[in-house]
Amino acid sequence: MDDAPDPAWVIGALEAAGCVAADEEAAELVAAAPDPDALRRMVARRRTGEPLAWITGTTRFCGLDLAVDPGVYVPRWQSEALARRAADLLPDDGTAVDLCTGSGALALVLQSAHPDARVVGTELDPVAAACARRNGVVVHEGSLDDPLPPGLAGSVDVLVGVLPYVPVDALHLLPRDVRAFEPRRALDGGDGGLSLLSVAVARSPRWVRPGGWLLLELGGDQAAAVTDLLEDAGYGRIEVLKDDDGDLRGIAGRRRG
Repeated sequence: MDDAPDPAWVIGALEAAGCVAADEEAAELVAAAPDPDALRRMVARRRTGEPLAWITGTTRFCGLDLAVDPGVYVPRWQSEALARRAADLLPDDGTAVDLCTGSGALALVLQSAHPDARVVGTELDPVAAACARRNGVVVHEGSLDDPLPPGLAGSVDVLVGVLPYVPVDALHLLPRDVRAFEPRRALDGGDGGLSLLSVAVARSPRWVRPGGWLLLELGGDQAAAVTDLLEDAGYGRIEVLKDDDGDLRGIAGRRRG
């Protein structure tokens, strides 16, 4: 790239803005920039805290390249354990639904692992729905399970979702950049963070077949409350999913026959 800014300058600019992985981010920006002026503009955007994925237009999730458009929730590595467990549970010729699919990250992982399975997503935000479609995901637009085709009732092997689960009174604790840029509707889980989670659990028996699975991302101390919701909705064999540090990442339950 002729007359491109010195990579050391890019790294220094990002470090000065507080980016903790400045060298890695600098490499991504340099690779994505079509020319020196574009690189300078991209660095300036990142220095404001704008998500890197919005600037480069892509991110990696479970080893897959994923397009992420500005305004769309950026999938986190913390969701990868949930995606992989969902893929483990989906039969090769099964049916899966990814609620609140966003950019389509979890649905794409399921499709990649099981090319012959039927995988669909739901998404309320039309910008995110368009992004997921660009990633190759079949998306039904609407809230939670509202837009699902009636023909899916009682036939879903895996129902999975990264729903908003941050308690409304804890939103102020999120990183400043997250609060400033990412869509609140993708974060705000209402009272206790359970508003949408409880609705999803209550509605899920319409779709999940006996022996099928419901998997949801969680945080904080939500496991006990959601376990109770799952048991009341007819689920057993409940698994609490944690990362290597022992932090809560999700929950899975198998619908009793």
